[in-house]
Amino acid sequence: MTISYKVAGHVFQLTMPDSCGIWKYLGQYDPFVCDGAEDPLFTLELVEAVPEGEREKVFDAPTEDGQTVIRLFSQDGGWYIEMSPDRNVPVKACLVATGDFRTAKIQLLTRRVGDALFAINNSLMLLYAFTTATLGTLEMHASVIANGGRGYLFLGKSGTGKSTHSSLWLKYIEGSELLNDDNPIVRVWPDGRVIVYGSPWSGKTPCYRNVECPVGAFVRIRQCPENKIERMNLPEAYAVIYSSCSGFKQIRSMSDGLHETMASIVTGTPCWLLDCRPDEEAARLCASTVR
Repeated sequence: MTISYKVAGHVFQLTMPDSCGIWKYLGQYDPFVCDGAEDPLFTLELVEAVPEGEREKVFDAPTEDGQTVIRLFSQDGGWYIEMSPDRNVPVKACLVATGDFRTAKIQLLTRRVGDALFAINNSLMLLYAFTTATLGTLEMHASVIANGGRGYLFLGKSGTGKSTHSSLWLKYIEGSELLNDDNPIVRVWPDGRVIVYGSPWSGKTPCYRNVECPVGAFVRIRQCPENKIERMNLPEAYAVIYSSCSGFKQIRSMSDGLHETMASIVTGTPCWLLDCRPDEEAARLCASTVR
């Protein structure tokens, strides 16, 4: 069985046997199902075994406990990827993709449902980020609040309070809605519009909404004993967005696409630095400034 999905205007397909029990656990993708009339940007197929070949390691960044492990190898003109949810646990799946990442096959190395969902979600996220990098699209690590018809993206390293700040807007800033809490999609269209979209990926907070709105601002969250906010200059804004988007930046074409998109964003969209406590005052200061 093959199902097509559309996220931020990009179509992709997932193929698994009809009888595969994993289908019933993929409800987060239901809002993004489409009719499949458009050609997919990429396809992912679950198989019993991926092709073997000569491999050379390309990328294996060090990680901390609890961080996803991704190891990328070149193989026969394409790519071979190992993935694990933590550096202290075995590899859970292997992914083989063509050189442009548009056709991929995944082999699960475990029968546990949680491991299978991790592998499929992670594979779809990787393929989406890689194949859209040259199409004006960024897969972001951010929490997003929609308010007054615009989306406000809160950026920062894990544990800095992005989700907490979103929750403060939901509590204290009238008209606020959570658009996505971990992996929204930002797309720059040819006419210059910068739009943020919900996605099937939202971290620990279930928020899988097929919605969109123009970006009102990017806000970097930084913990501080006092609340203050200031506009970032272009280099500062660029660095923050660069560190918050997904993509394999060692591949030249992919990197060039990401840089072009980020340049379009920072030259036309306000980017702020919010030093803050996790309190009502911080939310009200941020909202009154960025809106």
